[in-house]
Amino acid sequence: MRALLVVLTVAEVLIVVGALCWYLVRISRTLHATSALLAKVTFGVRAIETQTSSIGPSVVKVNGQLATIAAALDGIATKTESLGRAS
Repeated sequence: MRALLVVLTVAEVLIVVGALCWYLVRISRTLHATSALLAKVTFGVRAIETQTSSIGPSVVKVNGQLATIAAALDGIATKTESLGRAS
């Protein structure tokens, strides 16, 4: 009877270890597939970064011009209000 229990325990341990190995292999395959997809995404993001690198300096220049326009609009608004009151 004791020998049967030992054999069944060993068999049970082997089944558990086999199941763990099977799941670990599946997880490993999934992680490798995810890694490949992330590499593609990284490549795409780097391409976008390269293609849009010239936008930064242009935005600074446009913002500078907009600040000048905004400053001029205050004076124009004041003149318009004074002309509106005179009418």
